[in-house]
Order: sequence, then structure tokens, then C-alpha cells
Amino acid sequence: MVLEDYKGVFIYAQQVDNKIDNIAYELIGKGRELADVLGTSVTAVLVGDGVKGLADSLGEYGADRVIVVEDPQLKEYRTEPYTHAVASVINEFKPEIMLVGATAIGRDLGPRVSARVATGLTADCTFLEIGEFRGKANQLLMTRPAFGGNTIATIACPDNRPQMATVRPGVMQKLERVPGRKAEVVEYKTEFVPDSKYVEILDIVKEVANAADIMDAKILVSGGRGMGGPENFGMLEELAEALGGMVSCSRAVVDAGWKPKAMQVGQTGKTVRPNLYIACGISGAIQHLAGMEKSDVIIAINKDETAPIFDVADYGIVGDVKKIIPKLTEVVKSSKA
Repeated sequence: MVLEDYKGVFIYAQQVDNKIDNIAYELIGKGRELADVLGTSVTAVLVGDGVKGLADSLGEYGADRVIVVEDPQLKEYRTEPYTHAVASVINEFKPEIMLVGATAIGRDLGPRVSARVATGLTADCTFLEIGEFRGKANQLLMTRPAFGGNTIATIACPDNRPQMATVRPGVMQKLERVPGRKAEVVEYKTEFVPDSKYVEILDIVKEVANAADIMDAKILVSGGRGMGGPENFGMLEELAEALGGMVSCSRAVVDAGWKPKAMQVGQTGKTVRPNLYIACGISGAIQHLAGMEKSDVIIAINKDETAPIFDVADYGIVGDVKKIIPKLTEVVKSSKA
């Protein structure tokens, strides 16, 4: 492997049902930042059947080039044909960096592609930058929580290419859309030979979502173990409704069975970046902070003045959440009257 032959930052542009997932735009945003440091370009790899028309939006969000791999075998996501498609692109175009979203699909696809092209993979990254590693410049430094979130590890892959990482959704920021911005579109063909590794999809049953996703919320009122019990989350729902936001929670709340996992913020839950995050009765363990510390404004309410949540909060209130939240809700409602 001649490392100098590998150039450019590539991202896997995940699409489902011919709709680009938001993680693709987030990866382009981070890819643009990394590419600017390296003085190179950003390429999106778009895989599917009849997906070429989606390339325009990738260009509008910052991709310089879109490599489109289309084939009937790629109509739905299946591990083997998608792995073959992405690995073939890497072997042909030789990217220096390859980023994949740490979604259900990406966590299946990323490790298999890295094994197929004989390189390493750092999973579930929360921070990426270009820096020096063991005397070698311009290395991708990939940071992720480790040991259950009790420490942060920074990993490099200096001797193999591409440098690969899966990235948590919601962590990176997408660029502002530039309508009409065009990317070079390259159609790439590779041969597919179905074998015993090709899973046959008999049926697809789509789950009907009954609630909005907390990752899309601009305002989150989040409760932790300090709320005392599930019966006290009603006051958080009332505050969230007054603010026009949603309720979320910590892992302790989910583990206790008070709220469903879909509402969990943190390393093992969802990463959120709302305009306003109100942490109520949440101590601020590192696992939770990893999922919300990039919020624009953080307000923490906790009776323990030494709680770690106050270290990241823009505003802190020391006191009993069960007394403070109703008063805060009252103020919000009166201000709208």
C-alpha cells in the first residue's frame, strides 16, 4: 500500500427509500472541514437503485463530487451487495479518509467495508480533526468514548488507508444549503454476483412513528433520576409544551423503566443539539454529557451544587426541581399571556 496514492475525503451518503438521510449532510459538513485542512476535495458515495437524482442535494450541501453506484441489487440495503459496492469504490478511487454514519446501517456496513479493504475503523466517533500522530503530520485523529464512556480515546490509523470512522448522528453540523451548487457526478459500475451471502428480502414492514424524534427538537426539557419518579414527568411535559419543545431523559430514567429508550439522551441514547436544553435532576455523567454538551444554551436545575452538569451549563439553578419547574412553567405561560 502506497499511502501517497490515497487522496480526498469520502463520505458514505446513506439513503433509504430514495431519500438522503440527514447524517449524510452532517458528514459532508465535517468532511469539508477536514478537506480544507488537507487541501483536498469532498466526495459523497451514493449507493442504490435509481438514486442519481439525489446527487444534486449532496452538491448543494457541500460535496465537490458524487460517485453514484446504481444497480437493481442495491434497491434495498443488504449487507453483502452494499459492502461490495462501497469497497469497490474505495479500491478504485483510493480515498485518504472514509466517513460513515454510525446508524443501524452504517454500523453494519462500516466494519465490513474496512475489513474488505484491509484498513482499520474507529467506531462511534464524536470528534474528528487533522493533526500529528507519532511524528506523522496530517493524520485523522478520531475521538470516541471508551470503557463505557468513562474515558475518551483518540485513535489514529497511520499505516493504512483509507482512515475510516463511523460518526454518531447529530454530532457534526451540516453546512448551509447553497441552492444550485453543483457537484461533479461520476457513475461507477461494478459487477454483482449474487451468492449465498446475498440475503433475500421477503417483506419490509415499516414501523409507524407515534412521536417526533428528540433529535429534531429545538427545545428539550430533559429529566433524570432526580425527578424522583415517572409521576413527576408531567411537570416537565407541561414546561416543554409551554416552551414549544419536547421531553427527553437520561439513561437512569430509561433503566428504571420510567420512559422509553427513544427519549434517551447520551452515549447509549441519542445525540442532540437543540437551541435550548434544560437538564432537570440530571447529575451530568460523562455518558450523558456526550449526547447534549453541544446544545446552544444549557440550563441545569439540580439540588447538588457540585453536580458535573453545572460544569457545562450556561445557567445553573441549585434547588428542588419539583418546586422550581412549576414556577418556571408559570413564568413562561404568563409571558405569553
